[in-house]
Amino acid sequence: MIDKKKIVVVLPAYNAARTLEMTYKEIPFDIVDDVILVDDRSSDETIQVAERLGIRHIIEHEVNKGYGGNQKSCYKKALSLDADIVVMLHPDYQYTPKLIHSMCYLIANGVYEVVIGSRILGKGALKGGMPWYKYISNRFLTLTQNIMMGQKLSEYHTGYRAFSGKVLKSIPFDVCSDDFVFDNQMLAQIFYAGFEIAEITCPTKYEEESSSINFVRSAKYGMGVLYVSLQYFLQKSKLGKFKIFEGIKK
Repeated sequence: MIDKKKIVVVLPAYNAARTLEMTYKEIPFDIVDDVILVDDRSSDETIQVAERLGIRHIIEHEVNKGYGGNQKSCYKKALSLDADIVVMLHPDYQYTPKLIHSMCYLIANGVYEVVIGSRILGKGALKGGMPWYKYISNRFLTLTQNIMMGQKLSEYHTGYRAFSGKVLKSIPFDVCSDDFVFDNQMLAQIFYAGFEIAEITCPTKYEEESSSINFVRSAKYGMGVLYVSLQYFLQKSKLGKFKIFEGIKK
């Protein structure tokens, strides 16, 4: 805990057996109270590794629900445990757990309600091995999103995020996609609800074990991201109404 605020780390896992232990052992348990692992129907030994590590809360999906569907299970379980701060950390060891301290203190001290680890601030992305085509597409999408959404994030596509429980209770994340565009829909909901998002520089690693999506799915993701930004623009301009923003109190 920090200042009596319960901190829960959630691990959305899919075939993470080779990297889970490395990730788990770097989690700072001097402040982290609980860890939740949601396995999205892995074909490897992710569950067995999680059990051997002694992870208390393990959820197994009976069918593969997708990246977004996995996160929904993560956040619902975290809220059921009365988490004050929830950190979403990929168990593929692409992001270092050593930043959890910094991310959580910003939220616990009331400076921000949401903190994301940016690979673009500084030289973390290319230095860590991000392919050039991914870097260029990241920069193009982020520029377009910032213009359409009136924001100034360095990137929208990081998978390293920390939220206050208040934020997760304020947005209808359950209506978001079960696919990879879920992350962007959540950020759009957060901005629409009036919350600000802090960014900290995050080194990253691109290795064989790290998760990735192929070109076709990347292209689909890019189109989905642009559509989310268009929805946000139209909703804010009162030119349209979209389900992902329904019920959000600004």
